[in-house]
Amino acid sequence: PEFGVRMPFKPTDFTQVNHQINTVLVGRALRLLDVQKHETVIDWFCGLGNFTLPLATLARTVLGIEGSQTLVDRALDNAKLNGLDAHTRFDARNLFELTPDDLVALGTVDKWLVDPPREGAFALAKALAVLKAHPREAWAAPKRIVYVSCNPATLARDTGLLVHLGGYRCVAAGAVNMFRHTAHVESMAVFEWDPEWQPRAEKVEFAEDAVPEDAEASEPEGSGAEGT
Repeated sequence: PEFGVRMPFKPTDFTQVNHQINTVLVGRALRLLDVQKHETVIDWFCGLGNFTLPLATLARTVLGIEGSQTLVDRALDNAKLNGLDAHTRFDARNLFELTPDDLVALGTVDKWLVDPPREGAFALAKALAVLKAHPREAWAAPKRIVYVSCNPATLARDTGLLVHLGGYRCVAAGAVNMFRHTAHVESMAVFEWDPEWQPRAEKVEFAEDAVPEDAEASEPEGSGAEGT
C-alpha cells in the first residue's frame, strides 16, 4: 500500500472508489503540501484518514477533523492499526459552522489539507478572511493550504474568498481524472499565505450560495496536477 498505510473500511463508509487514482491524488496532494518532519498539519474533512495517515508519516503531528463521529472512530482505529496514533489526533465537529474563534482555539499550525464534500468549505474560508481583517494575538494563518475538491463550482467560490479577502495567493491548480469518461474530476488548488499581495482592485462580495454559473463545467488549469 502507498506510504505503508493500510486503511480498512466498511461498506457504508465513504471512501474513494477508484483506488488507483486515489493513490495518485494523495501522492500529489502530499507533494504539493511539502510537509516537513517538524511541521504540524490539520486535515479538514478527514474522513477515514485518507490524507491524515499518509501525512502522519511525514509530519510531526496531524489533526484530522471530520463531521461524522463514526468516521472519526474509524480513523482512530486506522491510526492505531498503522502505528501512527502517536502522530495523529482526531476531532468530530460541524465543519459548516466553523467560526474564527474555533480556528484560534485550535492554535497555529503550519499547513492545512482541505478535502470537503460538494458543498465546499465556505465557513472555513470565511473564518480565515475574518481573521485576516481582525488578527488575533498568538495566532497565525497556515502558510500553505492544499484544497482538494470534487466540485469546481464551490472550489471557485472558496478560492475567491481566500484570494480576495483571506490573504492567500493561488499558486497552482489542476485536476485528477477520478472518473474516466465522465464530466466529474477531482480538482486541486494550492494557496500560499501572502498578506502583502494585492489581488486586482475591485469590490467583491461573497455568499455561501454564490458560485459562478459556468464553474460546474470548467476545469482548473495550472501546474498543480494534470489529468491522469
